[in-house]
Amino acid sequence: MDRLKGKVAIVTGSTSGIGVGIAKLFAAEGAKVVICGRRQEKGQAVVDEIVSAGGEAFYHFMDITVIESIDQLMADTVEKYGKIDILVNNAANVGLKDGRVDELTLEMWDAVFQSDVRGTFYATKCVLPYMTKDEQGGSIINIGSMASCGGDLGSTAYACAKAGVDMLTQSTALQYGKQNVRCNCVRPGLIVTPQNAAYVPQALKDIFLSNICVNRYGCPEDIGHMCVYLASDESAYVTGQIVNVDGGLNSHVSTVAQFKELNSRTW
Repeated sequence: MDRLKGKVAIVTGSTSGIGVGIAKLFAAEGAKVVICGRRQEKGQAVVDEIVSAGGEAFYHFMDITVIESIDQLMADTVEKYGKIDILVNNAANVGLKDGRVDELTLEMWDAVFQSDVRGTFYATKCVLPYMTKDEQGGSIINIGSMASCGGDLGSTAYACAKAGVDMLTQSTALQYGKQNVRCNCVRPGLIVTPQNAAYVPQALKDIFLSNICVNRYGCPEDIGHMCVYLASDESAYVTGQIVNVDGGLNSHVSTVAQFKELNSRTW
């Protein structure tokens, strides 16, 4: 369990959900993990759990919409550990029901873009000087969304913002790869977490399960395992990639579920 031994990792939005799953697996693989978000009590609980399991972590306040808190996070991490090897841009405003184009206000649009694109961009911008200094290098992992894979009936701002994260990933990989900085994006499918399990309608679960290639929904650890690989030296030749971790949801044509209901392979 030493795939990340000696590495320092920041996981934004790691006080709940997917971020917790990533942080715990990083710590189990030997990384020193910075837990950050707005909720100190929940963040400290994650730290305590990691430490009790033999790992190393500390909590740092961060609001992805407040650039000063991002600056402070990076500076304090380097002051404590001397470097930053891994940044996971996980913090975001999940606006899956933000609406159609005609329903969205500019305020709604701006709020989603501020956290999901602006925040991810600024955290990346802030960590680059530390990773490129003396070509130390590092791995930046952006958490995207399957919402960016195609048009949908709603969640317009969220989907557009996550599509921006896809392109930010590729631009960062291209521009800083020669300085030993890799950047990849993980697109989760339907991830059921302890926090959202009670709020995901059964009808939605049924729709997804009928289209997923495997026999279950995703969990935070599914995303965490992919992030461990992308953070480790095992993926040294992997950069600029947008990886779907969605149980195969986006690997087939969109009519498969309906043909299954008809017990037919084709029309």
